[in-house]
Amino acid sequence: MSEGYSGARSPGISYQELLDNDTHEVPPVLRLEAEEYLGSADVDINHYISREFHELEFEHVWRKVWQFACREDDIPEVGDYVIYEIVRDSWLVMRTAPDEIKAYPNACLHRGRRLKDHPGQCSEIRCPYHGYAWTLGGELKEVPARWDFEHVNDEDFSLPEAKVDTWAGFVFLNADPDAESLADYLGDLPEHFEIWDLENRYTQLHVKKIIHANWKIAQEAFCEAYHVNATHPQILAYLGDTNSQVDIWDNFSRAITPGGTPSPLLEWVPTQDEMMRAMTDTRHDEPTPIPLTEDESMRAAGAEASRDRWRPIAGDRVDTMSDAEMMDNLDYTVFPNFHPWGGFNRIVYRFRPNGDDHRSSIMEVLFLAPYAGEKPAPRPIHFLEEHESFTDAPELGTLGKVFNQDLFNMARVQQGLETTRKPGVTLGNYQELKIRWIHAKLDEWCGVYT
Repeated sequence: MSEGYSGARSPGISYQELLDNDTHEVPPVLRLEAEEYLGSADVDINHYISREFHELEFEHVWRKVWQFACREDDIPEVGDYVIYEIVRDSWLVMRTAPDEIKAYPNACLHRGRRLKDHPGQCSEIRCPYHGYAWTLGGELKEVPARWDFEHVNDEDFSLPEAKVDTWAGFVFLNADPDAESLADYLGDLPEHFEIWDLENRYTQLHVKKIIHANWKIAQEAFCEAYHVNATHPQILAYLGDTNSQVDIWDNFSRAITPGGTPSPLLEWVPTQDEMMRAMTDTRHDEPTPIPLTEDESMRAAGAEASRDRWRPIAGDRVDTMSDAEMMDNLDYTVFPNFHPWGGFNRIVYRFRPNGDDHRSSIMEVLFLAPYAGEKPAPRPIHFLEEHESFTDAPELGTLGKVFNQDLFNMARVQQGLETTRKPGVTLGNYQELKIRWIHAKLDEWCGVYT
C-alpha cells in the first residue's frame, strides 16, 4: 500500500466475500483484483472548463487514441458506411470488401467539401460539389475535365486512411499512423470478455442525447456508485453501492457494483422481500413478482429469474453463469470513453465531445443482446431531441428514470465548475478511483504533469 493511503474500505461485506456465497461457479475474471493508489490530489478544474485543455485533448487524445467508431453490424454490406465525428474530425467508416473496413477523412481532396453528410450505401465515393470520385478502396477514379489537372498524380490523390481494427464486433479507428496496434492497446481486455462473447450480440437499442456538460462530467456519472446515495436513493435497498470493487489496469479499468445486497449506508436493514420489491419497482400494496421468505436469498432468486428470462434465447449457457454475472454492474472502461459491460447486462456507453464545444457532449447507450436463430438487424439510432429526456426512449425501460436522475446533475456540475473559486475537484481515494485514473491518463497523453 502506498504511503499516505490506509486502504480504507466501506463497512459491510466485500465484493470478493459476496462472491464466496454465489450459487454457481464464479469465473476467474471476477476474482481478479487490481487496486492502484493514484494519490489524493485534486483534479485540475481546467480539465472540464478550459478551452486550452479541450485543444490538448483534440490533438493528443482524439487524434492519437484508439476509439470505438461503430459496430461491424452497422456496415454489413460492401459499400455501407457510417460517419464518425470527434471534435473537428469527421471520418467515413466504410466496408470496402467483405472482410475489409477502412476509414477515410470525410473531405474531398479537390476543394475540401464533405464527401458524405449522412450514413448510407454507395458503389463509389463521389464528391457532390465537382464530381471527383474514388473507388471504395480509396483509389482515385475520376477527375472531371481531367485535361485541366495534369498536375494531379493518381497515387498522391488516393484517400488518406486512419488505422482500423476490430474487437468483439466493435470497429475501432486511430488517426495516428504510428499508433500501437489495437491488440496491444487493449491488453488483457479480450481475455476478460471471452466468456461474455459480445461479438455474437445484436444492437437491441441505441439511444443518443446531447448533454450540456463536458464529456468527462457526463462519463463520470457512470464511473462510480458513490453518487447512488443522493442521486438514486430508490435503489439503495438492493445495490451495494459503497461495496463496489474498483480495478485499474493500463488502458482499461472496471468498477463492479454488486446487486442483490443492500447499501451499507442504509440506517435500516431491508428484508429479502423489500430488496426484491425495490429491484422490481413493485409497490408495497402489490404482489411481488418473485415472493421470498427470509430464508431465501434475494440475490440468488434474482439471478435465477434472470437465467429463466434469458434461457429461451441463450439456451443452457445461462446455467453456467454465476449470480454475479446476472446481478452485478460489471462496468469496464476503455480509455478514454468506451464502456462495455460484462455479464448479461447488455449495456455499452460512449461519451464524446459534442462537436467542437467543450461545454457539451454526446452520451450514447447501446444494449447488446444475445439472440436465437438468425441475427437481428441493429436497431436504428434514437436521437433524443433537446426537449426530450431519457424516459422519452421507452425502449430503455426503468433505466430511463435512472438516467434522468443522472441528467439532472450533469449540466449543474458544469455550471458549478464554471463559477466555483476552488481550483480543483476533490475525489475519494477508492470509490472514485476510476475517475482519478481517467484524468491521470489524460494528463499522460496530453503531456500535462502536475
